Amino acid sequence: MEESPRYGLEQARSKLPHIVAEAHAGTTSIISRHGKPYAAVVPLQRLARLEQAANRPPRALLSLVGTGRGLWGENAGQTLDQLRGEWAGR
Repeated sequence: MEESPRYGLEQARSKLPHIVAEAHAGTTSIISRHGKPYAAVVPLQRLARLEQAANRPPRALLSLVGTGRGLWGENAGQTLDQLRGEWAGR
C-alpha cells in the first residue's frame, strides 16, 4: 500500500486545491501540525466505507447470533427469576 502524501498545515493551506484534487482521484492526504499528524483529507468513497464499518457490529459478534436460542428454556423470564432467587439466597 502506498504511503499517503503529508503536508504541513501552512503548506496544505496553499495547496488545498491540489489536495482536494488528489482526494477526488482517490488519494488520502495527511495534514500535520508541528510535525504531528493532525487531520486527513480522504476521498468521499473511503469516508462512506469507514462510516458504514463504524455502524456495523463486529464480525466476531455476528457469528454468535442465534447460538443461545433456547438456552434459558421455554420461558426465559421465569428461568432468570429462579436463578436470581438462588443467587440472592431465597
